[in-house]
Amino acid sequence: MIALVTGSTGFIGAHLCRELCNLGIQVRAFHRPNSSTMLLDGMPVEHVTGDLTVPDSLLPALKDVDVLFHAGAELSGKGGMASLVKVNVDGTRAILDAALRQGVRRVVYTSSVAALGAPENRRGNIQQPALLTESHTWNLNPEHWRYGYSKYLSEMEVQYAVSKGLDVVIVNPAVVFGAGNIHRRYNSPVMLVANRRLPVTVPAGMNIVHIRDVAAGHLAAWQHGITGERYILGAHNIEVADLLKRIAQLTGGKAPQVSIPVFLARHLARFTKLAEVITRTPLDTSLLYLAGYRFFYDAGKANKELQLPEPRPLDTCIQDTYEWFVRTA
Repeated sequence: MIALVTGSTGFIGAHLCRELCNLGIQVRAFHRPNSSTMLLDGMPVEHVTGDLTVPDSLLPALKDVDVLFHAGAELSGKGGMASLVKVNVDGTRAILDAALRQGVRRVVYTSSVAALGAPENRRGNIQQPALLTESHTWNLNPEHWRYGYSKYLSEMEVQYAVSKGLDVVIVNPAVVFGAGNIHRRYNSPVMLVANRRLPVTVPAGMNIVHIRDVAAGHLAAWQHGITGERYILGAHNIEVADLLKRIAQLTGGKAPQVSIPVFLARHLARFTKLAEVITRTPLDTSLLYLAGYRFFYDAGKANKELQLPEPRPLDTCIQDTYEWFVRTA
């Protein structure tokens, strides 16, 4: 059996490659020629170079492939909406079309909880916050969360491919912690708090999940997922302020003492450079538009239908992240 993994040099993709190799599956690691392969070192994978934005490189990579794990994506959005659409939307359409033409039997598409949009009530109820499920749909101004909107559009490409007969399952990971997030070395909230470089926070909530649980969720979706269905891969719903305090306790760092009011955060989001000066943080200040939302999720569907085990504790998520960053510094 042959599995092709796009985004194989990234956080999720590399962990997928490792887990597939551990199962004795022949892995083709698809990545751009100039990508760092550090996370793949020591794995018995077949390196295949190409680019999601170059359709001619996709058909040869998928020859004789049984299952495709499409984890490749543009994350930063620094090139604007056009860059996100080119990679995340057009690239997804291209590789799904190639998979259909090559007769790939099953595809697992790595989306994101970002594709689900935001809770209807920005402030919400702290004691009983609304939990987003797989049935929720996009409901934000695309300019306020470009990455999320691009993943929503990508899922539309998945559903179109399903309508043409391709067997695709969607997984929606929450905020992923753990060892190996090579692209967040300098702006991970874990290291910002550990190094006492995060002076402010905003009222908000998020869901944290361990990378190994995310990889296991992908494999379970391959084995048990229903064609065309979404599955949230999440674990711990937590207020951002509480998360930062816990990080500080576990790493010896310092959590921010100042919280920016929601109305001010939203105004600052319109002036990215000014926001960077005032908040003094390397985090993506355009996401200040999302202040006040509690992005809490119900992962019950995935846990039940994909037969997932109990997720790793929050402290393990934080500690594994911190220890890997320190070890590889």
